[in-house]
Amino acid sequence: MEDKIKISIVLLFCCIFSIQGQDNKVAWQLRLDTITIIGKRPFKDIGTTKTVLDTLILRESITNSLADILSQNTSIFIKSYGRGTMATASFRGTSPSHTQVLWNGMNINSPMMGQVDFSLIPSYFVDDMSLWHGASSVNVSGSGLGGAITLGTSPEKFKGYDLKFIQGISSYRTFDDFLHFRYGGEKWQSSTRIYLAHSKNDFKYTNYEKAIINDDGSYNKDFEKTKNKNCQYQDFHILQELYYNRKDGNKFSLAAWLMNSNRGIPMLTTDQRNDNDYKTRQKETTFRGVGCWDKTSEKLKISSKLGYTYTHMLYTYDIRIGEEQMSRMQDASSYIYSGFVSGNAEYLPSEKWMIGGYIDGKFNYVDSKNLEVNAYHPGYQETRPEATALATIRYRPCSRIGLAVDLRETFYDDKFTPFIPAGFLDITLWPRYGLMFKASIARNYRYPTLNDLYFQPGGNPDLLSEKGFTYDTGVEFTLKSDECFSLKGEITAFDSYIDNWILWVVHPKGYWTPRNIKQVHSYGIELKGKASLRLGDWTLWLDANWNHTKAINNGDPVGTEDVSVGKQLVYIPEYSSAIMGQLSWKDFYLIYKYNYYSKRYTTSSNELYTRRDELIPYYMNDISLEKRFRWKQTAVSIKASVYNLFNEEYVSVLSRPMPRRNYGLTICINPRWKK
Repeated sequence: MEDKIKISIVLLFCCIFSIQGQDNKVAWQLRLDTITIIGKRPFKDIGTTKTVLDTLILRESITNSLADILSQNTSIFIKSYGRGTMATASFRGTSPSHTQVLWNGMNINSPMMGQVDFSLIPSYFVDDMSLWHGASSVNVSGSGLGGAITLGTSPEKFKGYDLKFIQGISSYRTFDDFLHFRYGGEKWQSSTRIYLAHSKNDFKYTNYEKAIINDDGSYNKDFEKTKNKNCQYQDFHILQELYYNRKDGNKFSLAAWLMNSNRGIPMLTTDQRNDNDYKTRQKETTFRGVGCWDKTSEKLKISSKLGYTYTHMLYTYDIRIGEEQMSRMQDASSYIYSGFVSGNAEYLPSEKWMIGGYIDGKFNYVDSKNLEVNAYHPGYQETRPEATALATIRYRPCSRIGLAVDLRETFYDDKFTPFIPAGFLDITLWPRYGLMFKASIARNYRYPTLNDLYFQPGGNPDLLSEKGFTYDTGVEFTLKSDECFSLKGEITAFDSYIDNWILWVVHPKGYWTPRNIKQVHSYGIELKGKASLRLGDWTLWLDANWNHTKAINNGDPVGTEDVSVGKQLVYIPEYSSAIMGQLSWKDFYLIYKYNYYSKRYTTSSNELYTRRDELIPYYMNDISLEKRFRWKQTAVSIKASVYNLFNEEYVSVLSRPMPRRNYGLTICINPRWKK
């Protein structure tokens, strides 16, 4: 394992820095005395640890969801239950509900479950994406004990009409269709995006949970080879945006997003039943809408937002009771309604000061029912009002030093959380090379979700809010030489303590219930790097990260047989890394993606009695080659891709198979009519 870790670290550094040695003459020309840094750090980013994803990453493949983007290009671990199924995020070793997600300024974490399914967010529906690590998340949201992710849509500056159609054809009878129509005028802009994905998703795999039985009843040394079953899916999304710029500092925007998903839940590798004897499906319909007004003047910026979210989730479980008759054994239905309003103001009294304030309110209503044949659970109907106020001060006494203080207060139900303070510092040590020291500290809280409190059976209304402290410190540098070379790197050490960790455990009566049973200590190192090199018609672009994360249970033992104290949390990899590179020549583009996860434990004791007690490390490699054509005002591209290039066998969650080597073909047509 140590050798694999060393290989990953060496590979990361080589990919970031090796571009300087590809041509000896060029390397000598990139002298340090010609390097300059990019402009002054914005007030909002003082002392923060923030990752902004490049548009190239978001638009690399039509088949990508945000789950794929995060796993392949960031320090976040994505826990995927299989291709075309739920995928949740673990930020710095925390749980999915500790990562807050905002879309155009509106929090989209489910008030019922507290998490976001990133497999249901197409990457082509996001224009701007940023990760706020640890304490930095207080800038944009409370409750982000691990961090926060901001997603946004934005207009492009062009006049005329633009149409883009992308057709993706992949293995396992998978088809992805994307249509984007835009109009840009003097003051108005409109954007309509439609995305449809459907797949049989019946990939083959070797089931190591099932040995082949011979005719005499003895076990064969080989394992069963089978197909992924009951796993077909269809997702439909439509996003409409309108933008109006009055040219007097007032801007208005509206974004409305409708999603409908119909997915089969694949069989577990441990399931002994015939796939024709039962059917399990999950359907979801979600609408999100946000309207925004922005007013900008020389020293003052004001904005307000109004939003609404509707979600209907339906889980059904049917079994066969006759040759052609199916009987419904379980029907779980949930309706979620959320209204949102916010206001924000930023005032710059001088070049050294910025004072800001933010306030928002949200009202949630959840109606959850669960009908079973042998038991009827009435579910629950609950409302939850939420409100947040944030005051912030940013100060630059000189160009090299930045100081910031945030103070956030959150109200939910009939309770106030204690104040959430955060402090930030950055010091530019060497302006010529953009060498900067950063540090931050924050206290944070996350209150229980509605399922934590009221789910039937098992909800625990006596749960306490989770609370914690997070400390970050690190350095970054930014180098740039003319237009041919740039290099940016950052290393961050973090340390986080979370008390009253909420964990669902088995109740003595047999159902699951949440309890405040853990204190978790999460700490580690994050290393990020970006580089680009341009030599004539050749361009090389690289983005890489490497992470070491320890997430240790420091709570008291639940019982005499509890040996989980001092052990790594389940499904949290200690080491991970990712690299994405693009090499282009004229109209040819070669893209390579690599990511690695170390072993993950599946039991809280970390003890290895069986092969099911850990998930082995895996290295994932994807490669694609694209050719672009242009004819008058129409651009056309054709791209061929190979996923899981080296045919790796792996799983992200126990008993949930993942596909081996598979292929994709993408055709894009983009005509544009300028005014």
